[in-house]
Amino acid sequence: RLSHYAASSAEVLPEFLQVEAFAKLSNAIGRVIEAQPDMPTVGVVTLYSSLLTFTLHVHPDRLDYADQVLGACVKKLTGKGKIEDSKATKQVVALLSAPLEKYNDIMTALKLSNYPRVLEYLDVPTNKVMATVIIQSIMKNGTRISTSDKVEALFELIKGLIKDCDGTSNDKLDEDDFKEEQNSVARLIQMFYNDDPEEMLKIIETVRKHILAGGPKRLPFTVPPLVFCSLKLVRRLQGQEENPFGDDASTTPKKIFQLLNQIIETLSGIPVPELALQLYLQCAEAANDCDLEPVAYEFFTQAYILYEEEISDSRAQITAIHLIIGTLQRMHIFGVENRDTLTHKATGYSAKLLKKPDQCRAVYACSHLFWVEDHDNMKDGERVLLCLKRALRIANAAQQMANAARGGTGSVMLFIEILNKYLYFFEKGNPQITVASIQSLIELIMNEMQSDTTTSDPAAEAFLASTMRYIQFQKQKGGAVGEKYESLKYEPVKA
Repeated sequence: RLSHYAASSAEVLPEFLQVEAFAKLSNAIGRVIEAQPDMPTVGVVTLYSSLLTFTLHVHPDRLDYADQVLGACVKKLTGKGKIEDSKATKQVVALLSAPLEKYNDIMTALKLSNYPRVLEYLDVPTNKVMATVIIQSIMKNGTRISTSDKVEALFELIKGLIKDCDGTSNDKLDEDDFKEEQNSVARLIQMFYNDDPEEMLKIIETVRKHILAGGPKRLPFTVPPLVFCSLKLVRRLQGQEENPFGDDASTTPKKIFQLLNQIIETLSGIPVPELALQLYLQCAEAANDCDLEPVAYEFFTQAYILYEEEISDSRAQITAIHLIIGTLQRMHIFGVENRDTLTHKATGYSAKLLKKPDQCRAVYACSHLFWVEDHDNMKDGERVLLCLKRALRIANAAQQMANAARGGTGSVMLFIEILNKYLYFFEKGNPQITVASIQSLIELIMNEMQSDTTTSDPAAEAFLASTMRYIQFQKQKGGAVGEKYESLKYEPVKA
């Protein structure tokens, strides 16, 4: 009641200070608890919870008072073990939530030395609830945790979510609850930031130490945010023309990449090869932007090893090969030899996919590896054409296999997709892609579509019609583009 009275009007606060209300209430509560040695835990905690609420209202600036209350509570709980009574645990959660609600800042709660000591008395499920409350408070208030010491203290508070406590395993835990908990930890990692690269690297090291101890089940959730946090630091350092800390600086992109290599390696032991491959490719791209060719090549090598040794599911292979091609296409750092090795591997993987249509799509995607805009030394029209011709051969084989297996040659969708690639490179000025080659491909598609054995496919027909409309539109444009398309003859398709 006194707390509500204090909260209702600021004018009454001097009265409380005058009569030293905190000291009197604190003594009175101490005496009441002393007088009743068999008082249940819930009673003890409720009294201290009320006193803490009063203290936060009347003396918001006196952190030592709040810490004193928590300390007195710890003293009374000593020797009682974990609190089993659900009413008592509720009161402890209320006690610990009060400073968070009052200060809207976890940093203030971290200054209370007895705060983590009270947490120790909660059982594992309640400890997790409290950890979630702490993370929500940080998220709601957008609190930036800016030093490795604070990160260390914070992880101590939320250790129930970071690792298995007291030998309890996650087998009993509901899968969705576990995912939600780990996602909240992942979001929390994004809230760690310091402008000073040296301190930021210390924060990353601290986070790494804690999350790697969290066990294999947690790593797929917690490693990616740590990797992206590290890559943000790399990007910041990359933006600086020269190293502001001199040549012997400990925080350099190279050092962070070494750390990243070790962090991602932990995922291969779980194993989650698809995730590790994605992260290796992200790092390769960042190394490319930092002009570190050997580092980028090493990350690519790791990704390729994972692809060859760990990824056997055909769907996962398709996703992985398209990620590899997409990332490799954006790399400009590699010399001729390294680039050739990597592109040769990628085209090889593409041609070895299980299903013919998947092979075809991956092989025509590889054509982009040999023609990169804004890089004249990475334009090889001959090899682009080789890729497209190879894709056509695979599409043809797919048609024949469909014919042998089903009695019909299937859809012409692959041919239309390849035609679109021909048009793309034709417009980009690849001299090997001629009007005649486009003409013959269009005729091939038309013949296939009119064949009795071809399965009708409305999607393919609509795609072809829109492709033809595009050619017509380019013709009518006039100028250099119109001129290119002028000699292209075709029969318009009715959609």
